[in-house]
Amino acid sequence: MDRQKNIFLVVVVLLSMAVFVRADDKPGITLDVTYVSRYLDKGFECYPENHSGIQYGIDIDLYGTGFGLKVIEFRANSSNFENGVKRDYRVYYAGRFFEDSTYVTNYKVTWMYHSFINQPRSVADNQELETAFWWPNILPGGLVPSYVAALGWPAKSNAANRNMGGWAHIFGLSRDLVIPSLEDQVFHLSAIVVYNDGVGPGCGGRGPTSVDHDFSHAVFSVSTEYDISANLTFTPGLYYQSSWDDSVNTQDEYWVSLGMSYKF
Repeated sequence: MDRQKNIFLVVVVLLSMAVFVRADDKPGITLDVTYVSRYLDKGFECYPENHSGIQYGIDIDLYGTGFGLKVIEFRANSSNFENGVKRDYRVYYAGRFFEDSTYVTNYKVTWMYHSFINQPRSVADNQELETAFWWPNILPGGLVPSYVAALGWPAKSNAANRNMGGWAHIFGLSRDLVIPSLEDQVFHLSAIVVYNDGVGPGCGGRGPTSVDHDFSHAVFSVSTEYDISANLTFTPGLYYQSSWDDSVNTQDEYWVSLGMSYKF
């Protein structure tokens, strides 16, 4: 019950703040569900032997204030992965500074609570604080560099996963490619390189018990969006992971995602 009480208090505080500084008349709500042919977390394969997964959730933009709440649930599409069922509670704030300049900087700060709902809190639950920056105007040709610092730690002291806390540093480069022959369809191209500074897998106990401090992997992806209606969007994606560190993953990975979202 302590876990649910703490999360409830955080949500109440954020909602109260948004009411006082709200910019829009109503919150923006997005529902989404995504199929993934493989589920990986920071390079770690959470469902071994190429099992697929499903994730679904709700994202609430709190009146255009920059604050938001998100709840996502992840689960495998096969049995024997009950301990890996994960529910994420996220609170975030997004903004920018140096606006209207070459050095405009977008940022997003997110606190996450990863709850493995079929296990005791002391076994696998963990928290994460992620700060992301990206610079849309600083490079020519539509290239957008980014940097993410993610700090993970166990939800409870003396937990079974107490040695799996640490940092991950994620360096990225992305570009939107417009294809005129496909009625100006936009494809999102992305490449990231990850330096794992000790953080372990958020897979509910699956994965290694220690991690090297090294560049662990790179991920290359392409995705696009199809507007089925004014509020309904279909988003397919293709991903390739080049794995460099055996303490994270011993093989390269390929997977696809098929997402559907509805915005109120």
